[in-house]
Amino acid sequence: MSIELGHFALILCFAVASIAAGAGFLFWKREGHLTDYARQASMLQFILVLVSFAALTQAFVTSDFSVALVYEHSHQLQPLIYKYTSVWGNHEGSMLLWVLILVTFGAAVALFGARLPRDLLALVLTVQSGLTAAFTGFTIFTSNPFERLSPAPFEGKDLNPILQDIGLAIHPPLLYIGYVGLSICFSFAVAALISGRIDAAWARWVRPWTLASWVFLTLGIAMGSYWAYYELGWGGWWFWDPVENASFMPWLAATALLHSALVMEKRNALKVWTVFLAILAFSLSILGTFMVRSGILTSVHSFASDPTRGLTILGLLAFIIGAAFALFAWRSKDLRTGGLFAPISREGALILNNLFLATAVAAVFVGTLYPLFLDAATGQLISVGPPFFNLTFSILMAPLLVIIPFGPYLPWKRADLLAVTSRMGFAVLATLILWLVVAVFTGAITSLAGVGLLLGFWVAIGAIAELADRARFGKASIGTSFRRLFGLPRNAWSTALAHFGLGVTVIGIVCTSAWETERIVAIQPGESVTIEGYRVELVDVVHTEGPNFISDDVNFDVTAPGGGVREATSEKRIYAVSGMPTTEAAILTYGFSQLYVSLGEQADDGAWVVRVWYKPFITLIWLGCIIMSGAGALSLTDRRLRIGVPQRVAKAEPEPAQ
Repeated sequence: MSIELGHFALILCFAVASIAAGAGFLFWKREGHLTDYARQASMLQFILVLVSFAALTQAFVTSDFSVALVYEHSHQLQPLIYKYTSVWGNHEGSMLLWVLILVTFGAAVALFGARLPRDLLALVLTVQSGLTAAFTGFTIFTSNPFERLSPAPFEGKDLNPILQDIGLAIHPPLLYIGYVGLSICFSFAVAALISGRIDAAWARWVRPWTLASWVFLTLGIAMGSYWAYYELGWGGWWFWDPVENASFMPWLAATALLHSALVMEKRNALKVWTVFLAILAFSLSILGTFMVRSGILTSVHSFASDPTRGLTILGLLAFIIGAAFALFAWRSKDLRTGGLFAPISREGALILNNLFLATAVAAVFVGTLYPLFLDAATGQLISVGPPFFNLTFSILMAPLLVIIPFGPYLPWKRADLLAVTSRMGFAVLATLILWLVVAVFTGAITSLAGVGLLLGFWVAIGAIAELADRARFGKASIGTSFRRLFGLPRNAWSTALAHFGLGVTVIGIVCTSAWETERIVAIQPGESVTIEGYRVELVDVVHTEGPNFISDDVNFDVTAPGGGVREATSEKRIYAVSGMPTTEAAILTYGFSQLYVSLGEQADDGAWVVRVWYKPFITLIWLGCIIMSGAGALSLTDRRLRIGVPQRVAKAEPEPAQ
């Protein structure tokens, strides 16, 4: 496939999206055939970008070094999987992937939104086309992935060695689907503000898209955390890196949006706040794009450092967000507040949930960007590091974790707090017993780690107790309770599983942060190091050659405290083209804990500097994220969350009298 064909398809998509957006905004009140045209334009944009992306992919797979992007980020000796992932392992290609996901979501709305009101559907697709035109134009004019080189080089410069990992095939696509999926929520919000159609039905339409984006964003952040954990060799799972924060802020906003949309759907309340969150979540996604690609932040995750691109994205950011919030300010006074409710109610608990989440977004935002604002205003350079985020986030999340188990027990509109607390007696008792047992064995009764464990147990056990309460365990026969349990709506299961997963993640974070141990030693073959009862012996060093690197493979025998020996290998690689060294850590999993062995430099006497960590229950961090994502996916299968308006069932005609 010619690279020029891909370039032409992208230009044609820009033209189609621009025309569709312009016509849609001008003539949305005359929906007539406009809705059909908007749907066809969305499908056409998807096809054109797919052709464009396929052309670029073919250039990478075939090592067409006449394409500048392929020359800069690929090499003939790369394994095939990394030739594919090289497509988005750079700024230009990743922007094309962003646009592909953007038009895919637009096509999905066009395909599955046939039962939406036609004027609203036309407006949603119009806004989506406007976003496509903006990002396609940015890609064409400032980040063109199809530029040619003449004469064509014989060989490329190779992909960044750190990115030559399976994580690149998983993390960016998952994260981008989450990022870009929030564009649909944004489009629904803008469409609703223009048309004035903001009601419970709107919340029901927007919630599945929010939920799908949240699921992928959760998986993307978790995969990024694990990728950095095993690839960088630092042994850390979260660094409060500015680019990590850039993905975390939309996740917090999307979590708040999910809960707010639920209140709007059930009680027709929080309209203004829900629309605001829909705009904010995608705005934070665009902000993350600016932070990653502008070069204003130093990060191992950054793709680009071109000030021109940064200023262009900043302009897009200002225009899109500014226009959306200006429209919001203009229309918000016309929005009715909706149903009334008492402070002690499910609505009240969800509002409190939103308050803490929104404050957490603000805290991460300030901590991440305040140094930039201060530098721009005064020239003073400061650094805001993990201590600030750990302290601030812990203070904000602790009360939120306390109230989470109460929410599902509270009825809508008004609740009796004493009655609800009495229903939760079993959860309170089980939490305290489990916490006391664990705290006595770990000595954490009077420490902050003990408080963290208590909160994690409380959230996880509260989720289980909520399902047990719904199934009436202890109040009905065992058979009846189990029938009720498995007959509960999927939405009830998904809520409990999501909260349980959060509790599991909290437990993993607390255990790892409080009780991980580390040893750094220099050892030679035949020598060993012991940590938490595990004996790590360096067996030998083998020199190997990979497809585009050479490696020293250091082999270890690891003897567990209870006996049993396992082999592990840590590598020190040197990539031929760039000469860049990388470390591949050896990681052994024991239950929910891990032993992590990373190599340092080799001394003159042949000894290797070895860093060994024992990380108790660290896998619970990512297991909890997987449970939360699975809960969201389960909720999406609930037929009450299907896109569109339920079709009316025609009444049967009465039979004529005989």
